[in-house]
Amino acid sequence: MKTNPRFVFFGTAPLASGVLSELAQAGFVPERIVESAKIQPEFVDELSKESWDVFVVASFGKILPKRLIELPKHGTLNVHPSLLPRLRGASPMRSAILTDERETGVSVMLLDEQMDHGPLLAQKKILVEPWPPRGRELDERLAHEGGKLLAQVLPLWIEGAIQPQEQNHDLATYCVRFSKEDGLLDLNDDPHKNLLKIRAFDGWPGTYAFFERSGKKIRVQILDAHIKDNALAIDLVKPEGKREMSYEAFLNSGAKPL
Repeated sequence: MKTNPRFVFFGTAPLASGVLSELAQAGFVPERIVESAKIQPEFVDELSKESWDVFVVASFGKILPKRLIELPKHGTLNVHPSLLPRLRGASPMRSAILTDERETGVSVMLLDEQMDHGPLLAQKKILVEPWPPRGRELDERLAHEGGKLLAQVLPLWIEGAIQPQEQNHDLATYCVRFSKEDGLLDLNDDPHKNLLKIRAFDGWPGTYAFFERSGKKIRVQILDAHIKDNALAIDLVKPEGKREMSYEAFLNSGAKPL
């Protein structure tokens, strides 16, 4: 069995760093690492001059051209942090929290030209407790779990010991790329829904609400919260232009939610 394949890694944080770490720990080190960038024809020409066993993609953020995908002897593998065909797209980890999808995990698939569409090589369910996790915690957890799964799959795939399985495309769901505007909270909305949003948007894009103080409208980042007595209990905020502070201290300054 060939245990040290020649491969190129395409990826961006937060998924890429955890995957690379686990691959390195298992003895698999890429000859080149390509971060999110537009793939030019000249770059594909350059890669085509060498012989590659496989390419690996982890949250690259760009659609790879067919010629590049098919360049390696054993194709291109993709690590995706969801149980495909659930949550195809740009934000599977954060969308899992936002939609309260507690059964989550990681998938390794053979990449094709469509988004998260190719046949599956392996999947692993991950139990996440307590729920809901903070977004950056789930990013880290699934990145490392994805890397571990890929490290198991890689030699078996190259050896020819894995048969790809077509996804059930009828069950596919999709997620979107979030923007800062998506983080607006209605503090009168369902408490659990608001908590999911605060946790899902941890770090990026963040959540915020508007308050009034001394006759002025101010935008306030909501950094963390929990549920207490079936209500949303905000713990930490960051008013516009100010430092982080407890919600209690913020309210004591005379601020009131709009």
